[in-house]
Amino acid sequence: MPHSLIFDHMFQLPLPILEKLARPVIVYLVLVVLLRLFGKRELAQLNPFDLVVLLSLSNTVQNAIIGDDNSVTGGIIGAFGLLAINWLVVRVLFRSPGLTRALEGRSTVLVFNGQLDLKALEREALSREELLSVIHKQGFDDFDQVRKCQLDPNGTFYVEAFDPSLDDKRHQELLSRLDALSRELAVLRARPANGAQPAGS
Repeated sequence: MPHSLIFDHMFQLPLPILEKLARPVIVYLVLVVLLRLFGKRELAQLNPFDLVVLLSLSNTVQNAIIGDDNSVTGGIIGAFGLLAINWLVVRVLFRSPGLTRALEGRSTVLVFNGQLDLKALEREALSREELLSVIHKQGFDDFDQVRKCQLDPNGTFYVEAFDPSLDDKRHQELLSRLDALSRELAVLRARPANGAQPAGS
């Protein structure tokens, strides 16, 4: 095959450049809106089903982004379009906290002072077992050990213990007593033995 045909096959665009730029931008914005509407748990990937959805999304929208185009040039233009719209959205959100809250939503408090908020769990379509698994990963045995647990807009969980916990208090008290005993022992060692006379008397 002549070199000119090879390069034409690799780099010639079957679609207009404007369409190649518009496709990834439209798909990007639609995905942002859909993920906002369907909640934060998709991003949290709490079970295999959530992971399957996210993995399948890329294949589902692939043809919508690239269209009938397998050229290198088309791939580069599509990648540029995605990166450019993401850069623009990030900059706009950085300068507008109100718009950020509108697009990303707010954090949802699921546990407060050891008590589950069942309505919040229902809103986020989370089961008690799923949330319990989350706090187990953070080193807690049950909800009564958690002062606050919230699901952030980016799908991450923030888990905060009671400060300080009962075990921490007991540990601190034990350390304080050991320090006091160490100081008393040092004072006793520094005193001369009973009945001993200072040297040279």
